[in-house]
Amino acid sequence: MSIVVRLDHLTKQYLKAPRPAVSNMSFEIPEGAVFGLLGPNGAGKSTTVMMLCGLMRPDSGTVSVLGLDMQEHGAEVRKKIGVAPQEIALFPTLTAHENLVYFGRMYGLKKDEIKRQIEKYLSVFNLREKAHKQVGTFSGGMKKRLNLIAALLHQPRLVILDEPTAGVDVQSRNMILDFLTDLKAEGTSIIYSSHVLEEAERICTHLGIIDEGTVLQTGTRGHVMAQHPDCQNLEQLFLKLTGKNIRD
Repeated sequence: MSIVVRLDHLTKQYLKAPRPAVSNMSFEIPEGAVFGLLGPNGAGKSTTVMMLCGLMRPDSGTVSVLGLDMQEHGAEVRKKIGVAPQEIALFPTLTAHENLVYFGRMYGLKKDEIKRQIEKYLSVFNLREKAHKQVGTFSGGMKKRLNLIAALLHQPRLVILDEPTAGVDVQSRNMILDFLTDLKAEGTSIIYSSHVLEEAERICTHLGIIDEGTVLQTGTRGHVMAQHPDCQNLEQLFLKLTGKNIRD
């Protein structure tokens, strides 16, 4: 099985921060996996995701995505991956359709392909009737679904999602998770950064539990759970590894 992502001793420290946001982090993600990057608030999840996407340079270490070094081939890698950031990356004064046309062109898709993909995904995510409404009028759940569509238009081999269900209604959350289950079945590799353990148990095949910028446990979900037979579920394991102190 080929490796789609490899992190090797990755470190990043922000200016004036007392400790690194990410410290000597190493792990691999096999092709076709749904990799849950899990950790409490401030664990370093978003910083890791930004380095995976090439949006932030590490202080040391390397990131390889789809067999390419992100530092040397970042532009090429970004054409092959889809990214749905935690913050909505849409233009609020444009309609849903106009936003998706923009992203389709950015990825270099032909006009007919853009049209076909937009129609497909607006239908899948129940947004067809909102296609010509300004995104600024959308609910949080609708924006999250559209944000995800923008990351999928070019049919990427790897999709990177940072808290894709944060702040959405139950129906939108369920729709997103159902879709990701189907996407997994098609063989697409997914990185799912979240602190919602129920979702990770539902869709993830592999786990990387991190805290304070370091990897605490990584591997298949079955392997990770087998290392801690005293834990009956992922929530118990998570609390065992990261502690019970409240994180703000």
